[in-house]
Amino acid sequence: MGHRSKEEKDSITKAPSGPPVDLPDLPDPSPLWDPIATDWYLSLRESGQAAFYQPSDWAVARYAAELMSRVLDCSERGPNGQLVAALNSVMSSLLTTEGDRRRARMELERKKAPGPTLAPVRPLDAYRNLAGG
Repeated sequence: MGHRSKEEKDSITKAPSGPPVDLPDLPDPSPLWDPIATDWYLSLRESGQAAFYQPSDWAVARYAAELMSRVLDCSERGPNGQLVAALNSVMSSLLTTEGDRRRARMELERKKAPGPTLAPVRPLDAYRNLAGG
């Protein structure tokens, strides 16, 4: 990871990770979609960048899921390269990966996992206890 100047750090948009609090009523995934496309579409509802989505972004997300489903359901000859490239572009426009968000100067703040709180131990005290003194 490269060094960032103060101006670059100040210009980053920060958003909490996890599901946005005010999601609109969204259409359910199509039953015809591939399961991976369905999972991807539903994962957007749990993603912090969705706090910035407008209705048109959700429409693009449905389009991307439909396109993804078609790419995944290609015959044995494999997916069409142009479809894959188009899909990657649409997914990128929705900031679905860490790299996409970095390029857009957005950072999702991760929640800290609760862990055990340990009392501070001074090294000399710990040594004395180990040495039996």
